[in-house]
Amino acid sequence: MKLQSLVLAAATALTMTSAFAVPAGTWTVAAGAHYVDPKSDNGTLDNGLSVDVDGDVRPTISGEYFVADNVGVELLAAIPFHHDITLKAGDTTIDAKTQHLPPTLSVQYHFDGDNLPMNVKPFVGVGVNYTTFFKERIYLGNGNDLELDDSVGVAGHIGLDIPYAPTESFRIDARYMDIKTDASLNGSDLGEVDISPWVYGVAFVKQF
Repeated sequence: MKLQSLVLAAATALTMTSAFAVPAGTWTVAAGAHYVDPKSDNGTLDNGLSVDVDGDVRPTISGEYFVADNVGVELLAAIPFHHDITLKAGDTTIDAKTQHLPPTLSVQYHFDGDNLPMNVKPFVGVGVNYTTFFKERIYLGNGNDLELDDSVGVAGHIGLDIPYAPTESFRIDARYMDIKTDASLNGSDLGEVDISPWVYGVAFVKQF
């Protein structure tokens, strides 16, 4: 009976979703801000230096095209995020910094929210993140060149759209990005820096 009830509930949910679906061919644009919160332990380099990467918040924009009812393809873009980096070995501390851009392409499913409070519409997504690092700097005297390689990894996305007008809504979302970069100093490999942040954001969404 429990299995039959679950199957019936799932079938009912799918029927309701298709009836109130976001139609194929719809565009949405979301403008807001996101906070990149790197994991607390970013690794230990080959020379025993532990790595700590701090967080940063920047404006973001995303566009999504619905290729089928309730199914969208989204591209996230932002202005460069800035991160201070602290390297430690015993009592020795070395400061560094970098900037990065993390464009992320995701396939997303949007659930119907007509039976939820305020018609909140949840969504989930999965995709790929490409992170490019630039303007790396290490404060270790003149002539030292820190480099962080570009990164490609999986990305997950969950969120809620809260409608406040027929074609406008307020979005709260969170993303996980698998970001790992190989670091080098003056051409010599140092090891891997594991940033892999959660990214928390808010945005205003317009549907066309």
